[in-house]
Amino acid sequence: MAKKALEIQMSKELELTEIIQNTIKGKIKPIGSLGKLETLAQQIASVQVTSSNNNKLQIHNPHLLIFAGDHGIAKHNVSIAPSDVTTLMVNCFLTGKAAINSFIKDSDWQLNVVDCGIQTELPQHKHLINARLGNVCGDISEESALTLAQLAEAKSNAEPLISDLDTNLIGMGEMGIGNTSPASALFAKLFNLDVNDVVGVGTGINDKQLMHKQALIAKAIARVETQEPCEILRQLGSFEIATMTFAMLAAFKHNKLIIVDGFIVTASAAIALAIEPKLKSHLVFAHVSNEAAHKRILEKLNVSPLLDLSLRLGEGTGAALSLPLIQAAINFYNHMASFEDLGISL
Repeated sequence: MAKKALEIQMSKELELTEIIQNTIKGKIKPIGSLGKLETLAQQIASVQVTSSNNNKLQIHNPHLLIFAGDHGIAKHNVSIAPSDVTTLMVNCFLTGKAAINSFIKDSDWQLNVVDCGIQTELPQHKHLINARLGNVCGDISEESALTLAQLAEAKSNAEPLISDLDTNLIGMGEMGIGNTSPASALFAKLFNLDVNDVVGVGTGINDKQLMHKQALIAKAIARVETQEPCEILRQLGSFEIATMTFAMLAAFKHNKLIIVDGFIVTASAAIALAIEPKLKSHLVFAHVSNEAAHKRILEKLNVSPLLDLSLRLGEGTGAALSLPLIQAAINFYNHMASFEDLGISL
């Protein structure tokens, strides 16, 4: 019975794939002439099209989540800014004064900040979600980033965070002074890469700081012998990276599309994909960051980002800018005439 059910499911998936491909190929244009927009439309359709009678795409109430957290490794001067700036920037997001606020002005984006554990707990705010795991994660050069209990709490926080959102598209960004360090550590460990190849200047540190940062991350990686994804995350990640990872897995469970922002969000995506490879169908990679190793990591993941604007700010800025492209892909899929509509046979 199980074999028969699997055969029926595979047959249904092949039928839907054919419907999607024929819809795109049949539009009044040379095949492939819309480039990445065709690939994007096919990806969105693979998530949303459920039958021949439901072959329309839509984006409903898109939400942008900025996951914020502070980092123990920041005490080693691995950034140009102190950890206090994390709280300052979260306040800027909530008061509409940051780059991301200007980027989403007059757009359909709904913005919320997820406090996964910043040094200063802020008062309640309608756009602030409390998912705190502590005030600062562990210094990965000396200890695990999260305890077992904190990792479990990050996972339990992620489910209601995602399921409570009335949307089928979630953009993910981040804020946290020092968070290129855990992201680099995760990439190096997950893909067995040399530290010097993945550790960059982040916010713009000097050569001396860069060498110190590389040494600290090499020390962190040397502590960790396992290749089990969740344990790598617990040892080398951070509060916001862990929460984002489980949020992606929850979004996949609820069949929501996920826009991946830059270097740090890609670290969450890499771990999440190691846990659940099928998640890839739901991930749209917004852009390639100007952080040196990001392009290489995207190649490792075998994904093609939509944009290359030399951004390296974070905050979900790249994810925000990708929304018009997603809407364009949906609109051509839904509304562009086909040769069949016009009575033309090629």
